[in-house]
Amino acid sequence: MKHVAKILVSAASVSLVSALPAIAEDGWSGEAALSAGLTTGNTETSEAGLAVDVDRASGAWNFGLQLSGDYGEEDGIESRNRYFLAGDVEHDFNDTMFTFGRASYEVDQFTGFDSRTFVGGGVGWHILDDEDHNWTVRGGPGFKIDEVKRQVTTDANTGAVTIIPASTEESLGAVAQSEYFYAFNEAVSLSNKTNVVYGQESTQINNSIGLTAALNGHLAARVSFDVRHDTSPQPTYEATDTATKFSLVYTLGE
Repeated sequence: MKHVAKILVSAASVSLVSALPAIAEDGWSGEAALSAGLTTGNTETSEAGLAVDVDRASGAWNFGLQLSGDYGEEDGIESRNRYFLAGDVEHDFNDTMFTFGRASYEVDQFTGFDSRTFVGGGVGWHILDDEDHNWTVRGGPGFKIDEVKRQVTTDANTGAVTIIPASTEESLGAVAQSEYFYAFNEAVSLSNKTNVVYGQESTQINNSIGLTAALNGHLAARVSFDVRHDTSPQPTYEATDTATKFSLVYTLGE
């Protein structure tokens, strides 16, 4: 199932990127970002990523779609393999308040989970809503499903092998999000996105801060720093993962 999901997300991302000009004409706006990194020396690492974030307004309704994938290797060994898909539906009460529904699905080979699914909704507010300075927060309850990987551990003293079978953890959860944007001028802007998904098995806290500079037309360059934290990582997995990315960004609908 997880391999099928990865193939579907990858295919959807590539298809969506190729269709960006067409969907822009249909009223969608947003961006696609291609990131890459390479280091050599004592270790050789290479990473590549693709992220698509688009939305479409229709009266009091707003529809959003996010797709992303990251892959990396260190000295020829896979070190990053993550795919993410999410969809949002929002309905405005007024200029500052709205309701929303959200569903997300994530596959990350380096978290101790085969997959993570969340479905929920709640209320959001536009705290700041200027074109060059805006801040939106949202939050509410939901339902979270964690597919926990099978764990195989070996006792260092006795050599005994312990196998913990794979399991599915279902629980009531909650989501909280913050999206902040500030334009220094027409060419340079700062953005910060925070996403928290609470569940009984674990709580995921993600934050991405980026500095974007317009190049020409629809193209821009971005440097960003991502932090991903898990409050209850599985055995042998780190709680916090960070990534510095350099991206080429294609914007649409502007």
